[in-house]
Amino acid sequence: MELDVAHDVREGEQLNWSVLAAYLQKNLPEAEGTMRVKQFLGGHANLTYLLQFGEQEFVLRRPPFGKIAPGAHDMKREFNVLSKLYKHFAPAPRAFLYCEEETIIGAPFVLMERRIGSVIRYILPEEFKVHDQVEQRLTDALIKAQADLHKIDIATAELETLGKPEGFLERQLKGWTRRWELSKTEENVKMDEVLAALQKNIPTAQTASVIHNDYKFDNCQFQFDNPDLVTSIFDWDMCTTGDPLIDFGSTLSYWPDERFAGVPMPVMLKGDFPDKQYLRDSYAAQTGFDLSRMDWYEAFALWKNAVIVQQLYTRYVNGDTKDKRMAGLGVVTKALAKVAHIVIVG
Repeated sequence: MELDVAHDVREGEQLNWSVLAAYLQKNLPEAEGTMRVKQFLGGHANLTYLLQFGEQEFVLRRPPFGKIAPGAHDMKREFNVLSKLYKHFAPAPRAFLYCEEETIIGAPFVLMERRIGSVIRYILPEEFKVHDQVEQRLTDALIKAQADLHKIDIATAELETLGKPEGFLERQLKGWTRRWELSKTEENVKMDEVLAALQKNIPTAQTASVIHNDYKFDNCQFQFDNPDLVTSIFDWDMCTTGDPLIDFGSTLSYWPDERFAGVPMPVMLKGDFPDKQYLRDSYAAQTGFDLSRMDWYEAFALWKNAVIVQQLYTRYVNGDTKDKRMAGLGVVTKALAKVAHIVIVG
């Protein structure tokens, strides 16, 4: 876990700060005085900056540099969600402004409120270990926030136009297949076999919900003194309305699993966290959903994660980023394909 700390801007990710400052001072009343800039370095895709005007702080998010996959890194979608959802869901930061003029910083961007807290990435810090059963309490908070999101009435949140729940799973498969074809640098038999298994037996959605689409610990914030509450959730650019189990499947896909022992993939969590069955039982109890087809949803999430990782790796191969963390992601794509194969094919 790490504090949500901003750093100096990474090499190659500087923007036209003078043009940006002039635009914000014209369009945002709170943007007064000299603009100072830092960068949040934890993510791998969208670029996230801290902008400071005196005591006022804002977060700017924009897509990564280079060629963008169709439908990916949708800043307009993130703005549409966060300019409304904060009224009904406390962990959602409020979005203030959306700019689609690429002449400002080279890409569309969204400006939102700054939330301060801590983000779990791999292990717990000493500050959290003062709490009893802290891993279980953090897990309970994670699942409760997700269940609360999935129980929000779409119409009440004014998000009816966000997505089309009818045929949602079929479109997800089609869209991510297209992204895979555009990003792959070599053939991958396991990816193809997982896709065939997913296409063969698509579940029927039980309901439609607002879904985050990448819900995991390192997209959430906590406070050191309260492991029982998720105080913020980030990265809403893939948010839509559709089958909530695809969201929960994504959460499961990031969780440690003894079935994947020996597969060289990054471990999202280390510690005494509950197992996946605990997550399933907790989520089912809070939502009432039938989870008998969760293997399909988890396999889809793992396969989709493989596509996302491959997109990042391809950006590095093509020279669109100098972020050295992405150099080894081709291996991660293969590992994710292997575990997806374990889940749905065997």
